[in-house]
Amino acid sequence: MFTKKNSFLGLAIAVLITILLLLFPPKIIFDYDFESFFPQDDEELSYYLDFREKFGNDNDYLLIALGGEEIFEEDFLKKAKEINQAIQKLDLVESTVSLLDMEEPIIGPMGVRNRAVLDLDEDLQKQKEKILSSPQWSENLIDLSGEYLLIIVNNKQQISKEEGDELYAEIASILEESKISFVRSAGKIKAQGEFVSLLQDEFAFFLSISFLLIVVLLFIIFRTWWGVLLPLLILALGIIWTLAFSLFMGKPLDVMSVMQPTILSVIGLAALVHFFNHYLNMLREGKSKEDAIEESFSELSLAVFLTALTTSLGFMSLYLTTVPALKLFGLYTGVGVLLMFFAVISIAPGLLYIFAPLKVADSGKLAQRWRVGMRSAFLWVTRNKRVIAFCFVSVSLASGLALSGLKVNGYILDNLPRNHELVQEFEFFDQNFGGSKPLELSLNSGPDANNLLQREVLVEIEKLEDFVRNEFESAIILSPLALIKGINKAQNSGSENAYRLPSQGQLQRMKDFVPKALENAPLKVISDDYSEGRLSTRTADMGSLKSHDLKVKLKDFLKDEINSDLLKVRLTGTSNLIDISHESVTTQMARGLGLAFLIVAIVAGFLFRSWRISMVVLLPNIIPLLWMCGVIWLLGIELKLTTAIIFTVAFGIAVDDSIHFMSKMRLELAKGKPWLYALKRTYLETGKAIILTTVILVSGFSVLTLSQFGVTFYSGLLISLALVFALLADLLFLPLLLIPLNKVWNQKNH
Repeated sequence: MFTKKNSFLGLAIAVLITILLLLFPPKIIFDYDFESFFPQDDEELSYYLDFREKFGNDNDYLLIALGGEEIFEEDFLKKAKEINQAIQKLDLVESTVSLLDMEEPIIGPMGVRNRAVLDLDEDLQKQKEKILSSPQWSENLIDLSGEYLLIIVNNKQQISKEEGDELYAEIASILEESKISFVRSAGKIKAQGEFVSLLQDEFAFFLSISFLLIVVLLFIIFRTWWGVLLPLLILALGIIWTLAFSLFMGKPLDVMSVMQPTILSVIGLAALVHFFNHYLNMLREGKSKEDAIEESFSELSLAVFLTALTTSLGFMSLYLTTVPALKLFGLYTGVGVLLMFFAVISIAPGLLYIFAPLKVADSGKLAQRWRVGMRSAFLWVTRNKRVIAFCFVSVSLASGLALSGLKVNGYILDNLPRNHELVQEFEFFDQNFGGSKPLELSLNSGPDANNLLQREVLVEIEKLEDFVRNEFESAIILSPLALIKGINKAQNSGSENAYRLPSQGQLQRMKDFVPKALENAPLKVISDDYSEGRLSTRTADMGSLKSHDLKVKLKDFLKDEINSDLLKVRLTGTSNLIDISHESVTTQMARGLGLAFLIVAIVAGFLFRSWRISMVVLLPNIIPLLWMCGVIWLLGIELKLTTAIIFTVAFGIAVDDSIHFMSKMRLELAKGKPWLYALKRTYLETGKAIILTTVILVSGFSVLTLSQFGVTFYSGLLISLALVFALLADLLFLPLLLIPLNKVWNQKNH
């Protein structure tokens, strides 16, 4: 199959593909959309999309805090007002909400007039005392201590990534040109832009450092110029093909794509090491260059293909999850592994025919050391079977117990370290303005209520608001009740004491003013027929673990304290969907791992036509996952949606060593060798390749720990550990499981 003619044909095809990509390159697009982490088959998503159609998106805003000096000084307020007015003029801004232009209605005998909440021509110190004591404005548009002024920028609904970048750049320019010393901002358009900027930096960093690492490893292993340049070229083309394929298919580079160059390069390099090492061994045995190339690729192509297939399907199993970001990462990385395998077998033989030497220097001493070392290791394993079995079983049981103690917890800005500047800006608003994370509750009138503005219903909404304010420690709450409180305040000459639920008679008299109040409200809080509404506020990004506990409390409160015949309440919104995604982590893991286990069992069964042997092959690859759980528990790492992929990916890569081991053993048995002798030969010859490939893979994945993104850091750390655990399982535990199968094999053959 890998004759000189066929090898050159494969090389020509690879060159043609590359030339076409250079002539018609895809457009490189970086993107980050946290909504791609929403579970798509969840009924909560359908409900939210319907809610959004009626009331708008809940996270299309940017929070801007101004301070650094006395904010109730005329000079500061004039500068802040200029900023506010400049932002209002931007095309993609629908409105701004701040004390700088906020007006409240006053209803009198002569009709309705509007009064500025903050008037620069009046006594500012008196207004400061009034505003800070107002439940309507304090910790809403000004912090409790009166040090920071808040501007809420309501941008275009469901704004695109490109429009968001454009708008935030314009706002950032306005803020930079102002003379205010302290400025903080947080919101969707800022976070997405910052993430993409980090993505671009990290992508370039890991692409370059992956190739630097490969050069070092190749030089250490082969110590020849062709042993460095040929694999480097092959890996570069494999990565380019994969990225081009995903871009042509409309898949932009995102936070998950940062890992792809490193993953593909180390997987491809491991395959090349197997092929090149086998080729060099054949040259040392005295075979010709042509025979060595043809035989090494012919003998190993099935084993390498099976390892690529199991790794690819391990990634593709993520497509069974319900989260688009994970589905697409798994699909395109799985395709990338197969493309890398195609790059290896189509390019490597042809390049070896052209550039590789006819002979290689004898490395007899080094090879002898490897043989002696592997023989000693095999003898030690056979002599210490009970000790090894006891250690593996004990550690696995302890790790299994640790699995029950793992916690699932995720944040909106989950992929960034908590000390990152962007995270700290969001936490500033959590501490000073009640939160930066939207919290939405859907309100519907019950069967015994005419509408949400019925006083009995408003009483229920007030109880709900008190619960949300106390338990969620939320910012100011906007709801139909807040609308009615505002009208009641207007009817009482703007008295702060009147910002409360009115009596039945007062409520009856103010109904004519509701349409006008709805028209002037900063966001829609009730439907036109008053039967549906929203309770909208902000909370701190407390994590999905605490959010889950609060949701349980909310559910109990609604059941015990809220009359469902008058008011029906349901939690919804983008934050709720993100929390649901994190909470579904165990389900997502089970789906991916279940398919991955099945694939490995089928591959092992295909190789040996025995379900017992397939189960034996599966067991050593479950052990690294259990031990990884123990490490996660020891280090106090919290599971989240993005770290759920680590188990599936680690299993898909770690099982490669077992596939290589069993493939080699199958070749030895095919030569008519007895089971135990074949096992020994396999251990001695494959052990070196397994150790080398593990060193390569661990070195490659360890690089990912340099990332600022949480998903990338933990993927590098935990997958590296899992590969080390897999090496121990394959060299120490797998032989112990295979020795007793001698009888099974003999009976099967007989």
